[in-house]
Amino acid sequence: MSRRLPQIHGITEEAIGPFRQEHLDLEFSNGERRHFQRLVSRGHGAVVVVPMLDDETVLLVREYAAGLHRYELGLVKGRIDAGETPLQAADRELKEEAGYGARQLDTLRALTLAPTYMSHQSWLVLARDLYPERLLGDEPEELEVVPWKLAELDQLMLREDFSEGRSLAALFIAREWLGQQS
Repeated sequence: MSRRLPQIHGITEEAIGPFRQEHLDLEFSNGERRHFQRLVSRGHGAVVVVPMLDDETVLLVREYAAGLHRYELGLVKGRIDAGETPLQAADRELKEEAGYGARQLDTLRALTLAPTYMSHQSWLVLARDLYPERLLGDEPEELEVVPWKLAELDQLMLREDFSEGRSLAALFIAREWLGQQS
């Protein structure tokens, strides 16, 4: 079913850290009027990188997750800086967080976090043909790099310290994409 987008009758805004919160006055095609809130990203988006050490092994990183106050295993990720493409940001973040560059980078798709109330998008980038290279990043400590076999994704997804939805979705998407390429 294809529906006409709701009509926006008004928007008020307030700043909240790296986001702008918008209050929307909406009218739906059936005449219903509602107020919605959404967070609008002020940045240029982010990248989630699936770095393949070889055809079977992905590199994960373990870093402090302030939201949960624990160390979390996940993929290389970070903000896209002004003037960067998602591929440039992915290569930079890979060098900063895992100590590798990539000779081959492919953008697979955009991922959203909570599209019902947030505009933020992360670009999923597959990185292959890796080589050692480290850049100084903004992390307060060096991240532990953990090689993981894609064939053991079922074990990884059940780990308590691997809970970030973007990382989990990205690995399944990358595994499927790689399988279609071979």
